[in-house]
Amino acid sequence: MRLMGREVRWPGRSADTWTHPRYRTSVRWWIAGRTVHALLLMALGALTGLAVAIATAWTLTEHSPRSLADRFSDGEALFDLTLTVLRVCVGTDNLEPEPDSTAHQLLATVSSVTGALVPAVLLGIVLIKMFALRPFVWRRRASISHAWTADFPGYSRRHAGSDDAIIAVRFYNRFDNLSVVDLRARALLRYLERSPHDGSLVIYRKSLKVLDWQGEPAEERSWLAVERGAPFTVWIPVEAPVTELPFRRIQGKDLESSHGVKLLVRLTARTVGLGTEVADERWFDLEGGDFELGRFVPLQPDPGRDVWHWEGWTDFDGLTGARLDADGTLPAGARPDADAAPSAGARPDADAAPSAGARPDADGAP
Repeated sequence: MRLMGREVRWPGRSADTWTHPRYRTSVRWWIAGRTVHALLLMALGALTGLAVAIATAWTLTEHSPRSLADRFSDGEALFDLTLTVLRVCVGTDNLEPEPDSTAHQLLATVSSVTGALVPAVLLGIVLIKMFALRPFVWRRRASISHAWTADFPGYSRRHAGSDDAIIAVRFYNRFDNLSVVDLRARALLRYLERSPHDGSLVIYRKSLKVLDWQGEPAEERSWLAVERGAPFTVWIPVEAPVTELPFRRIQGKDLESSHGVKLLVRLTARTVGLGTEVADERWFDLEGGDFELGRFVPLQPDPGRDVWHWEGWTDFDGLTGARLDADGTLPAGARPDADAAPSAGARPDADAAPSAGARPDADGAP
């Protein structure tokens, strides 16, 4: 196996037998997964630590009649030397080593080489972050409610007499100056089961149906336009009642003998102007507390005001008061009438101009 960049062999194995998997850490993707603030703080911390170490070694190796105690007790001089080394490490200053001191020559060389490399490294980080777009903010948990609570009148009426459940995964576009179009969402179930031949755990994947813009089961959900800050929902029918967590059946798949069950929701879209494709995904662990029983709190984006002037959402990760009871029922009066016709304007349309005071959700538009 690989430890600290070295390949090592397990005792008792032949020289040509290596252990697997051979993990490697991609620096590029490690950088892409960090925020700019975190990267700047880490870079500044590393440079400051290096400057302190070089200043300390410089003080220890300088030719001076003063004792070490006197040199290190002069805090102001040591602080000034540290700042000088820090400027050298970023390429804006120079150290003046003692001519007959090999240690000073070596420390000055290390500082100068660092100062030459830091601008290139910072430029690389900037370029990586420029193309590492993650425009979507996800709701922390996937909520599970009755199928008739879905925001599609036809689908809701068809399941008015059913106790089947549905999973809702929520997200929104957080960038004010980035237009995202042609958004597509797919869902995948990943689980492990014992092999009937050798008993080892085998990874299986099952594509799950999601509700399309008409409320019909489909392979994917698509939106032509993605409004800034508007909440979007991927509805995933369970096709079975869910009275407790973790659930043990979804879309005909029995999970009683499965291990490591996770739900993956993957988004792909294109950006206007840049013309690049952006992708994001969210894993929900069935055993890890990533699901909750109840319907999400409805949010109120204000189409009449700029995103920067919104008051924000305080309950994006919250649930409504109407939660599932232990027997899988909701309070009386919450279930719709299967025979009732939908009222005018029942389906929210994110592409239609809102009426005065209207604040539509973004899930009803294709």
